[in-house]
Amino acid sequence: MSAQEILLTALDQRYEKYRAERKRCKVEYSEEAIHDLRISTRRLMALIDLLRVITPHPNLQKLRRALKDQLDNLDDLRDTQVMLVEISETFESLPELAPFQKSLQKREKRLLKIAEIEVRKFKFSAAISKHIGNGRAGLAEFDNQDLPAHLLAVVDDAFLTVFQRKERVDPAQSATIHRVRVAFKKFRYMLEIIYPILPGFPVVNFKRMHDYQTIMGEIQDVEVFLHTLDDFSAKHNMYDFQSVHRFYEQRHSDGINAYIENMNELVAFWRETPDKPLPWESQEKDKP
Repeated sequence: MSAQEILLTALDQRYEKYRAERKRCKVEYSEEAIHDLRISTRRLMALIDLLRVITPHPNLQKLRRALKDQLDNLDDLRDTQVMLVEISETFESLPELAPFQKSLQKREKRLLKIAEIEVRKFKFSAAISKHIGNGRAGLAEFDNQDLPAHLLAVVDDAFLTVFQRKERVDPAQSATIHRVRVAFKKFRYMLEIIYPILPGFPVVNFKRMHDYQTIMGEIQDVEVFLHTLDDFSAKHNMYDFQSVHRFYEQRHSDGINAYIENMNELVAFWRETPDKPLPWESQEKDKP
């Protein structure tokens, strides 16, 4: 397929996937359903970011803003559900988490009601279909010969942001790792769209990129867990969570060390500057 056809197909597929996940969330609000809705939302947003560079229609920005607002509204529910899954996996060795678990279960019930309202509020109106249609029309009018170069330039910029944030990582400041993760997700989802125009792209890289992102995500999840536990402890000082705290502090430290050890794997996923070959192209040249 041409670059234009690739983007048009991706637009249709990602929009339909997002619609399907929203429809699913009207029936169930499980941890898996919320996770899948958030992922489909981020993937659609990454595609909109690509389209906005090629055809900067203001309606695309409106659609992206609406998607981002919906994503933000699900943050607390997602964090709560992740913490509950974590407790279910460690409860046998850390039974003192029982009161914290009960508190999170109450929070989940409250957030589920809010999420249901928010998801139903974001209706598929004619305006949203029009936003998507404007994106398709603008893309169809774009010179297909110039499109691959434009797409590479957008991904180059996204990767440069990731690389610059990686260079500023401070192990003592885990927020610097979180900033890498936020930028990396955007880069990764863009690359998932354009990779068919990249000759020789190693598809195995998607698994490696997922694992790279997961290391950073686990650090963030432990931080959220510790902060929420600390807030609960401050209000309920009759409970002793010292052993729990030590356990998760160690996991947090281990996670940071694991990322620092693997963070330079980033350069295997893309080129540092546009004038350099892509990593897999360099590897082909180096073969005897």
